[in-house]
Amino acid sequence: MGTFPTPPNPVAPSGSTALNQLELPQVVTTLPEHIVELVASMHDVVSTRLAHPRRFRASQLKALERMLEAHEQDFLDALADDLGKGPVEAKMTEIDMVRVEIDHAQLHLSEWMESKSVKIPLALQPAAAKIEPQPLGVVLVIGAWNYPLQLILAPLVASIAAGNVTVLKPSELAPATSALLGRLIPQFLDQRACAVVQGGASTTTVLLKQQFDHIFYTGGERVGKIVAVAAAQQLTPVTLELGGKSPAVVMDGASAAVARRLVFGKFMNAGQTCVAPDYVLAVGDSARALEKSLAKVITSFYGKNPLLSKDYGRIVNRAHFDRLVACLDDGEVLIGGGYDEDTLKIEPTVMINIDPDSPLLREEIFGPILPIISVESFDAAVRFINARPNPLVAYLFSENPRLQSAYGDQVRAGAIVHNAPNVHLAVPTLPFGGVGTSGMGSYHGRHGFERLSQMRAVLGKTTVVDTMRAVYPPYTWAKSKLIDRML
Repeated sequence: MGTFPTPPNPVAPSGSTALNQLELPQVVTTLPEHIVELVASMHDVVSTRLAHPRRFRASQLKALERMLEAHEQDFLDALADDLGKGPVEAKMTEIDMVRVEIDHAQLHLSEWMESKSVKIPLALQPAAAKIEPQPLGVVLVIGAWNYPLQLILAPLVASIAAGNVTVLKPSELAPATSALLGRLIPQFLDQRACAVVQGGASTTTVLLKQQFDHIFYTGGERVGKIVAVAAAQQLTPVTLELGGKSPAVVMDGASAAVARRLVFGKFMNAGQTCVAPDYVLAVGDSARALEKSLAKVITSFYGKNPLLSKDYGRIVNRAHFDRLVACLDDGEVLIGGGYDEDTLKIEPTVMINIDPDSPLLREEIFGPILPIISVESFDAAVRFINARPNPLVAYLFSENPRLQSAYGDQVRAGAIVHNAPNVHLAVPTLPFGGVGTSGMGSYHGRHGFERLSQMRAVLGKTTVVDTMRAVYPPYTWAKSKLIDRML
């Protein structure tokens, strides 16, 4: 059995007392030669079938669960360091989301691994056929910075459950979380079956030149295209979890409950959520109703000065901060609009009368700015959405079953969700993924297991009685008629 070297241990970071006490390493670039050796060694491990047995998969899932339990506070500290996340939000949206995936996989692992018998056409009997899940081999998971724990570990749960060995590449834009993962993963998981590679774009470039059996990427469309092109050079299948401008259509008579759910969904993680409502299409008088209630809800959630709220995060870095601040001049600021350059915080902001050429209407906002666009009717809202690329999710705030049905029929998106933004991610029995420019492939629960498995066809037919003689040449008139009737 081949073994691979442990990544180098860099020096401890500065700037966070909690992290300094942990003596966590900084995120450094793993050497290219180390990456080449690592991936080659993991292919050697695949040949030993180390990760195939159910017992091994279950033990690794349990170990991952122990890691989250033993180091929950360490992860909360790292997430606060990277994104200013408050402990309740960080636990709910990062740690608990992964725990749900682990628990669900542990409960159903044996069922998922079972072969499934399928029916055989009468003409081919006697025979037996089944579909059996097989591990793919070496899986590369490239994580995202906005949920740097959840979006690297949830795919890992699927990869472990499917019996693969996994290379993790956390985002360098969340260095504290990346460093913590690099330190803890080797302590809790079998190092032969899971490794962490750290670094920036150059590291990802080297990784994409290696041979993998599947690449799982979460991030933006631009890098998603780079990953897809690199994977195509080696005919490697990919899962791309991207994003896009997810709309929220609000029908007439918007209630305070609608405002609360919009504020919760949009301003969680300071708007840096791929499924956050990107903009609101307010039908009829709903814009006026929203304008009255959104300010009250924002104050009730984050106080009169949201920049000081412990429950409100910051923008990931200065480049994204500057990009978002520049957009504040592209329309009328109805609510919020304040910001702090030192803390990289921007108030929850609602805008109207947006410049048609503004990035707010052309690009995924990925920040705490919510444009409200008034439209005359439900049909006008649908036309507005369909004139743009397919979103990751499309929200409709309406209790009308007829409108809900029409919305699902007419709008193409990775998911259709009514009256509750973001929460579909917490349902492990639902597939999560995009369509078109918002991504390809889905995961969570069994969907992730099957995505990272080969669902292999197996057929067996006895030779004791050769029932296939009827289809052997030479083909007489009688045989051709018989074949037509059989098939």
